[in-house]
Amino acid sequence: MLGIEAATSVASAAVALDDVLVAERTVNNKRTHSVNLLPMIKGVLEEAGIEHTQLGGIAASIGPGSFTGLRIGLATARTLAQAWGLPVAGIETLEAIACLCQARGAGLTCPVITARKNEVYSAVYENGLRRVAGPAAIPPVDLALKLKKFEQPVTLLGDGALTYREIFEEHLGGAALFAPGELCLPRGASIASLGSSRFKAGQGGNYSSLRPFYLRLSEAESKWLQK
Repeated sequence: MLGIEAATSVASAAVALDDVLVAERTVNNKRTHSVNLLPMIKGVLEEAGIEHTQLGGIAASIGPGSFTGLRIGLATARTLAQAWGLPVAGIETLEAIACLCQARGAGLTCPVITARKNEVYSAVYENGLRRVAGPAAIPPVDLALKLKKFEQPVTLLGDGALTYREIFEEHLGGAALFAPGELCLPRGASIASLGSSRFKAGQGGNYSSLRPFYLRLSEAESKWLQK
């Protein structure tokens, strides 16, 4: 399984075999995903020692996240799937981040991705990956107040958890737990792992079925509608 993550500032590609990570590359720099992504995919295939003909499918992060990053990531996944004749699976970005922390004890898990307009993208999960709230685009303070109503410990992770840590600590106090920094970046490995689960459940599809998951309109679309 080839996993592709490009929904945030992070670009990541990974190859997994039966849920075992074989190769992965991740960068979080200022270069655009259009520069990083294809060389990374080529690199992980070489490091895994396989040809594209040995892949069983491609999984890609579908959002929410950066509009530009999503378009680059999904265009890459669709093009490769069409050219190589492979099925695809779309994975929600928040679920993929929550997947990094699902085995870290009791309580809730809340992945938080920074978004523009003083908002974050978030969802709340319990007992692994069972979603109990969201996904939503929401101001950080409103998210903190919503989490407080659960009256449970909550592990926050993602770049938004780091950016707005003071807000969560102010409103949640000791109930706010923060995942280590290495668990705050989306990874191609979790995309590949969740993709494998989707394929085993018979949920793979044609490349044309891979669509972005937006929680709100882009700024350009909003302005166009206003006009």
